[in-house]
Amino acid sequence: MMHGLSARFRNAWLSLALFVAACQTPMGSLPAAVDPETASAANIDSLTAVIARDPNNAEAYNVRGSAYGRAGLYEEAIADFNKAIELDPGFSRAYANRALVERRNGRIEHAFADYNRAIQVDPAYAAAYIGRGNILRQQGQLDAALADYNTAIRLAPTDAQAFHNRGLVYQAQGQHQIAIEDFTTAIGLSPMSAEPYDGRGLSYLALGDAKNALDDFNEAVKRDRDSFQAWTNQGLALEQLGDTQKAFAAFARAASLNPNYQPAKDGMRRTSAAG
Repeated sequence: MMHGLSARFRNAWLSLALFVAACQTPMGSLPAAVDPETASAANIDSLTAVIARDPNNAEAYNVRGSAYGRAGLYEEAIADFNKAIELDPGFSRAYANRALVERRNGRIEHAFADYNRAIQVDPAYAAAYIGRGNILRQQGQLDAALADYNTAIRLAPTDAQAFHNRGLVYQAQGQHQIAIEDFTTAIGLSPMSAEPYDGRGLSYLALGDAKNALDDFNEAVKRDRDSFQAWTNQGLALEQLGDTQKAFAAFARAASLNPNYQPAKDGMRRTSAAG
């Protein structure tokens, strides 16, 4: 627990922890069964050849659109999802994939409409509820997001992403013990994912349990060495435990990965005497 800290400082810790939590992104990327290697030019060329042989194959356009999306070629991805939907107006995965790309492009209203359409054509499609819940959560509509994640979990009870994202809602509501339970379930379902360790660590940190928080942040950075959020969170836990030298190193690592990330820069400033 945070013994020895003033109430004002303790409240600042909790506010900072929740700020970092709010910056977290959901687990996963394009919700399609496409290997990340399909983002390579060679694989996109192979998919283009498939389409050339079968130009009315909606699934081929959906797969290539997913590959374009993974490669950051969002306009090309949207064009392919548009074509897939034109060929098959009931193609729920294409709607959901297009929604994710629209969201990444900042077209939130379009993304929300596509998730709604995906759910309309396939009310049992859990990924669409997760995607729509993510938009609602980031808009602060926590109760509506919670309802979507609950539906997703009912439809797909082994989906780690649904439990992780529901944990983020509980975390935002200050229900950290319940959030920890969801993050723990997500870890059991997807033990190699960094995000649920990071999320659970933040709830431990908000509860004043810096030791368990540090253990989780250590696991998070093992799984994702490039997560500037996880390195920052590790720094917060170390700082709270009084190890300012290691905290400075963690904050510095985060800042090297994202020089514009203010919580990392603030952490470096607070612990610079030990660096």
